Amino acid sequence: MVRSALEAGNANPSDTTSWFSVRLWLPAILSTTAGAVDVIGFLALGGLFAAHITGNLAIVAAHFTTGRFGQIGPILAVPVFIVVLGVVVLLFGEIENEDRSRRALLVLHAALLSSCLGFGLSFGPFSNSDSPMAVLVGMLAVAAMATQSAVAKVALVKAPSTVAMTTNTTQLVIDLATLARSGAASDDLANVRQRARVTFLCLAGFVAGCVAGAILELRFGIGALALPVILAALAVPLGEVKE
Repeated sequence: MVRSALEAGNANPSDTTSWFSVRLWLPAILSTTAGAVDVIGFLALGGLFAAHITGNLAIVAAHFTTGRFGQIGPILAVPVFIVVLGVVVLLFGEIENEDRSRRALLVLHAALLSSCLGFGLSFGPFSNSDSPMAVLVGMLAVAAMATQSAVAKVALVKAPSTVAMTTNTTQLVIDLATLARSGAASDDLANVRQRARVTFLCLAGFVAGCVAGAILELRFGIGALALPVILAALAVPLGEVKE
């Protein structure tokens, strides 16, 4: 059991970093971005989960089973996420230089969130979440989160997910239990400890993003998207830092 837990995840056993490492904080900033986008979309765009595709899948299933929950945004979010993710990977997944791939994806991610904010400020607030412009703003947010998912899989392959916290919570609990047992070799424990650090920061960042996004949305409405835009812009130069 300990061995299987140690081998889970993408961390490299030799990769141990300090708490000040970019490899820790870039995924954390992206997770904070996702948390903010998710809660702002939910509050301002009729219950849309821009980063949480599982929630949208549940809404789609409920809609086609019961005929209720017919908001356009959550129903469109699933196919839009899939299509954007596929296109992004096709375009940037074959870039041989991982740094170039990460830069391109982070710039696209920031551009999509900036467009989302721009259209939201120009045409919002949206009293009708099914209006064409509200749906467009929501799908730009979904496209940004699909691009962020691609960053983690294509250009940050040793990092945990920055949008799906169920998997991260599971991995963190497994790693903490493994560390508590302390029955593995020191190298293996270093691997587990490193992965737990990154995963913890991603979880904490996501929660912080949700809280901050909710507070800002209550005060500024759709303008609260300025927070994830700023974070996404910060992630671009942070992704350029060499270690």
